[in-house]
Amino acid sequence: MLAHRGLAVDAPENTLLAFVKALAAGATYLETDVHASKDGIAVLSHDPNLIRTAGHKVRVNQLTLAELRKIDLGEGQTFSTLAELLDAFPEARFNIDIKSLDAGRPAAQAILEAGATNRVLITSFNAKRRHSAVKLLPGVASSSSPGEIVIAVIAAKLRLSAVVRWALRHVTAVQVPVRSAGVRIATRGVISRFHAAGLEVHIWTINDVAQMKRLLDLGVDGLFTDRIDLALGLLGKSS
Repeated sequence: MLAHRGLAVDAPENTLLAFVKALAAGATYLETDVHASKDGIAVLSHDPNLIRTAGHKVRVNQLTLAELRKIDLGEGQTFSTLAELLDAFPEARFNIDIKSLDAGRPAAQAILEAGATNRVLITSFNAKRRHSAVKLLPGVASSSSPGEIVIAVIAAKLRLSAVVRWALRHVTAVQVPVRSAGVRIATRGVISRFHAAGLEVHIWTINDVAQMKRLLDLGVDGLFTDRIDLALGLLGKSS
C-alpha cells in the first residue's frame, strides 16, 4: 500500500506531518510529487501553483525556497524539500512523481545526495519528465507514462505478450487507474499479462475498503490510497 501524499487526515498533504502520520499508521511506502522552486530545488507539491493548497495565485516555480518556507499550509506546516523528506525517513521507500520538467534534475540530485536510489521509484504522467530524472539515476526503478500504457493495455487485452514486453521494456512497474476512457484496465487478464512481462501493477487512487479487497484479490501488487490507515487495517484483518 502506498500512502498517497502521506496521510492527509488532520495534516496538509505532502507535508512532513502527513508523512509522519502515514508512517505512524504503519506505512512503509510513501507517494509524493515534486516541482522545482525558482532557485532550482525539488519541492514537495502536487499542484503547480498554490491556489488550492494555500489560496495564493502564484506558481511554485515563481517562488524561491525561502519564500515558499513562509507559506502557511496549515497545522504548522509549510513546504518541504525532497532532500528533507528522504533524510527525515531513511527507512521509508518512496514513489516520486516528477510534476514538471525543471524538477527532474534537482529531484535526481536530492536522491543521489541521500544515497536513496535503491529506495525510490520515479514516475510521471509525461515520459520526458520521467526520463529527465531517470537518466541521472542509473538502476533506479521507474513506472510507465500514459503513452506507453495505452499500447501496453491494448496489447494485453489482445494477448500480445511480446508487444506488452516491448512497450514497457524501460520500466519496472505499471501504475494505472481501474479504468480509463471507459476501458477497464484492472482485470485479471491484463494484470496477469503485466506480471508475465516482469512488471509490478499498482492501481490509483483507491479509498474504498471493499474495492481495495477486490483489487488485491485480482492480484495487484500495490494500491495508492489517501487512507493508508484504512488500507493497512484491511491487510491486518486478512493476514
